[in-house]
Amino acid sequence: MPIIRVPKSWEIPENEVTPEAAFYNRRRFLKTLVGAGLGASILPIVGCQESASSENVELNKTLDKPKLTGVKLNSAFAEVDRPITNEKLAGQYNNFYEFGSGKSIWQSAQALPSDNWKVEVTGLVKNPQTYDLDDLQKKFNLQERIYRFRCVEAWSMAIPWIGFPMRDIIAAVEPTSQAKFVRFSSYYDPKVTYGPLLTFGKKLPWPYQEGLRIEEMANDLAFFAVGVYGHLLPDQHGAPIRAVLPWKYGFKGAKSIVKVEFLDKQPATYWNTLVPNEYDFEANVNPTKPHPRWSQATEKFVGKGPGFSWERKETLPYNGYGEYVASLYV
Repeated sequence: MPIIRVPKSWEIPENEVTPEAAFYNRRRFLKTLVGAGLGASILPIVGCQESASSENVELNKTLDKPKLTGVKLNSAFAEVDRPITNEKLAGQYNNFYEFGSGKSIWQSAQALPSDNWKVEVTGLVKNPQTYDLDDLQKKFNLQERIYRFRCVEAWSMAIPWIGFPMRDIIAAVEPTSQAKFVRFSSYYDPKVTYGPLLTFGKKLPWPYQEGLRIEEMANDLAFFAVGVYGHLLPDQHGAPIRAVLPWKYGFKGAKSIVKVEFLDKQPATYWNTLVPNEYDFEANVNPTKPHPRWSQATEKFVGKGPGFSWERKETLPYNGYGEYVASLYV
């Protein structure tokens, strides 16, 4: 039986925050396909305004992670054409389907067990490796990059990630000539990452997996993030390590990665397996290629206040990063 929570006076139901048909349709699709199960369409999100509520205090605690010191901002990615998204809003407006299909999953995501984390890098490589959290922070030269973030739901943010280029992993493990693709596998334990409330008998393709061509992984933009806003990743952002691919839709960025595998064939991926006619493997941001149920020509830049007040922007090909990646697709 799904639980329906009545929003507080300072909360705004999601269907009021983002009234656009595109966003509403996808939320409705997710409810029926993968089972959000919130009967009265009550999907509240925490308001960005300051509040003394206990829930706001708890949100702040999830964002209070150890600082990453000595990290330099990469001058090539030091700014974008929009302000950096408010950290509190970015920390409570997330897609993380292992913890549910709504936006406000930041509380349930705190169940993610990050102690003794290991990332296995394996497959068609000469030097397979297993990294722990200390390795991820010290064996690779961390840097900060400000990237535009574009969701397939037609909303966007600007996020200051901290991490290292994916090609550093490539250099460390030395893929063989047979390696053509890479697969990222996210943490999965059905007792912890239980997913949507209801599935209506549909088997979901857990664990969450995503993939790239090896040429895409080697591109300078492709990034493994271990931090954000100057500190380690909060759980709701995909701690302790996630993929960041700013020229692709956000669902390509696997969170809480436990395995990286180099393969000779294109791997199956979560959304492409579940709904292949709506979410393709490549998933490059393309304003001229609409989603089957909404346009991708524009996006709403997430900000303070209700969704109708968010700034609308024209979506750029490859999310504005064509100079880096367009040559991969000719």
